[in-house]
Order: sequence, then structure tokens, then C-alpha cells
Amino acid sequence: MPNELTMNSNAAIIGAGPLGIELAVALKKAGVDYLHFDARQIGYTISWFPPQTRFFSSNERIAIAGVPLQTADQSKATREEYLAYLRCVVQQFDLQINTYEPVTNLIRKPGEDFLLITRHANLPREWRVKKIILATGGTAWPRKLNAPGEELPHVHKHWSDPHDYFRKRVLVVGGKNSAVETALRLHNAGAIVSLSTRYDELPAKSIKYWLLPEITGLLKSGRITPWFNTTVARITPSHVHLTPSNDMGEKAEIEADFVIPQIGYEADMSLCRLAGVELRGEAEVPVYDPATMESSSPGVYLCGTVIGGTQRRYETFIENGHVHVEKIVAHLTGHARPAEPTPYVNPES
Repeated sequence: MPNELTMNSNAAIIGAGPLGIELAVALKKAGVDYLHFDARQIGYTISWFPPQTRFFSSNERIAIAGVPLQTADQSKATREEYLAYLRCVVQQFDLQINTYEPVTNLIRKPGEDFLLITRHANLPREWRVKKIILATGGTAWPRKLNAPGEELPHVHKHWSDPHDYFRKRVLVVGGKNSAVETALRLHNAGAIVSLSTRYDELPAKSIKYWLLPEITGLLKSGRITPWFNTTVARITPSHVHLTPSNDMGEKAEIEADFVIPQIGYEADMSLCRLAGVELRGEAEVPVYDPATMESSSPGVYLCGTVIGGTQRRYETFIENGHVHVEKIVAHLTGHARPAEPTPYVNPES
């Protein structure tokens, strides 16, 4: 049983990514009493980005809570700049976020209140709230290759510094922006890079426009070795076995000191399930009212990329999630809901 008395609040935000933080600011300004939890640190999934990775999005589109996002060279924000920006927003509005306090259970109590069980310093705590807002994101963990050997220690689903791969043979797996950017950065740091992709050519719309000419030239020249129309069949400590993804592919066994899969992420929808939210399809897309962001489970709201479940083609991200904050606050406070924004088309789709 929990070691503390139950503490009460009107609402609880679960998740402290950019939109979770923006929602916290909006609730505080509206005078709504709330609690805020995250299983890790604020902006945790952004902290996975390799050093100096720049956002695809322009700064004004990923700025939150009315706070301008400026960079020293007027370019798009890096991982480091954006994490510093999030910390500044939290400090500016003096937000109280219970970080490193995961929600381990969520129970609807009689009278339609919710009981949250969290774990803090390895001890359980209880919180009773009237409403829940899930801002848990859509990139909880890397998508699996589903190939034997992918758990070997030289398979890096997250990588931290290009220097680690200097003069080493690296196979990057994937064909969209993350894979391309990884291949380029490692090549430019002196790695011997190969790229395996299931496509017969790189999908230009899914790659940052300023990277496409460079990767295309390097693949054509063979300075980065292309393996089109292939998937990973097996990984050993020294080799990767590739198999054709279609009739145009070929089997291959290539040497690799490191393997870096960059094939996307999966969402963790476990809290949606605990909250009784209806999830549809293999991607577990939650059912919700787009006018209010209230889910199929009364009193449970969705904010941000969680509404897309596990996205195969990304259509929900920070840029078109700001309006979720406005809709949720309007519904909780009884104000008129905001007008629908102009639809935003993801350049990476």
C-alpha cells in the first residue's frame, strides 16, 4: 500500500514533453489546480537525439507557451538549445513537475474521480484527481528490427557521438530522415558507412531537403555503400545478413563493427489502456473528440502525439499539437473552444 496519504487535485498531466509543459503553463494561467508527472526528465525523448541534431521545424513552430525560441545564429534549434529552452520555460513559469515519478496505476473511483499510483524514490504514492490529461507522446522506444542478434551490444538503437565510430564499419538501417542524417554524420566523422533500406530509392519527402543532395551524391559515388531493397535478416558479432525486401533486392553478408537501426519508434499506450481509452487498429490509435480532446473514457484527455498511437507516417507532432492545449483548457474551464487552425502538412511525410 502507498506510504503517503492521498493528495487531491482537479487534474493531472502525465508527460512533460513540449506540449505537456505548454499545457501546464496554460492551466496555471487559467487558475486550474493540477499535478504534473513524468517517468523521466522533461523533454526526455528529445534527449535521445545525438549531439547537435537540429530540428526539422522552424523555431516559431516548436516554441511553446508564447515564449520566443531564439538561437545564436538564427538557425533551427539544436537538441541542446531546445532542451535549454524547455528548462527556461519551466523556470520562467515556476512549474512544479514531478519528474522521475512514473504513474504505475490509474484507477477510476466511485464518483468519477481517478486514483493515480506513482512511484517516487522507489516508494509508492497516491493522488486523487478529477481529470487526467495524457501527454505521453508517440516515441516511447525504438521500433524493433525483429531480427536475431539485434540485442547484441554493438547494435546501437540510440547513438551519442559520431566520434565513437571513427574508422569503424557501420551499417545504418533505415531510409528516412533519421537514417540519412545518421549516415551522413558518421561518414563525415570518418566512419566507413553502409546504408540498408527496404526502398528502391530514398523517399525524398521524408528527408530534410538540405540533406538529400549530399546523401544522393555519396550513395551514387559509393562513398556510402547503398543496399537498396534489403532488410536485416540476422546480426552476428561481426556480420549482418541482409535479405531482399522485394524482387529487386539481393542477399548479402556484410562486415560491420556497429549496426545502427533508425527505423522509427513505437508509442507506449499502456496508460491509455489503464484509463479505459478505446484503442483502434495495430497502431493503437485512441478514440477522442477532436473538438475537446476528451477521449472515449470520460474525464481523460489526450494532448500531443499520443493521439496518433504508433505512427508509421508521422502526421501528428509539436507543430499541430498546440491547438490541443487550447481545446483542453477551454473544455476544462467552460470557455468557448478555439477556432480550428490552418492544417499543417508535415514536410517529412
